[in-house]
Formats: sequence, structure tokens, C-alpha cells
Amino acid sequence: MIQRILPGTRYSEAVIAGGFIFCAGMVPNDTSLNIQGQTADVLAQIDALLADCGASKADIVDATIYLADMADYTGMNQAWDGWVATGQAPARATVEARLADPAWKIEIKVTAFRG
Repeated sequence: MIQRILPGTRYSEAVIAGGFIFCAGMVPNDTSLNIQGQTADVLAQIDALLADCGASKADIVDATIYLADMADYTGMNQAWDGWVATGQAPARATVEARLADPAWKIEIKVTAFRG
């Protein structure tokens, strides 16, 4: 069974299949913030979406972080390290990418397991 969470024309915010929750890439709502603020904004959105799916950040098994500028890596990690569940860090990749909106400093995509 496949369950689509907040489906739209182009994509769903999340798709639940086989116990996994595949979340769409999340971007900041407030682009006036620095990298730490934008990261915290996105992480709060991830918390809310996972809660809607019956999961939490402790259930994240994989994360891909897209940074518009790798110079923001340290600032992003400061926000990430304060958020990630202690002892529950997922597998993770961080890459530099040109994001769809030049005001976005970050986009994060996660996969969680709801067993």
C-alpha cells in the first residue's frame, strides 16, 4: 500500500510505502535568515511532516543536504548537531547545488522508517 501525504500536482510532501517515509526536499520559509536560521526552519518543517506521518527525527535513516554554498557547511552543522536525535544520527550526504530559488541557502531531503 502506498500513502501520499499532502499530494499536489507536481509532488507529494511525503510518500509512505513499505514502512518507509520518503519526504520531499524541504526548503526554508524565511529566506531572510542566515544558514543556521534557514537550517533550523527546514528542520522544524521536517519535524512537523514526520509527526503527520506518525514518526519523528529519531526514525530518519537517510538524509541528503543540499547547500547553495559549501562555505555554509559549518553553520549548517551547528544547527543540525543541535537538532539530530542523540545516538540516532542517520546516514547523510551533503553536497553543493544550485537551488531553484537563489534566496534558499539549503534544501534537505530525508527518508524515515516507521516500522
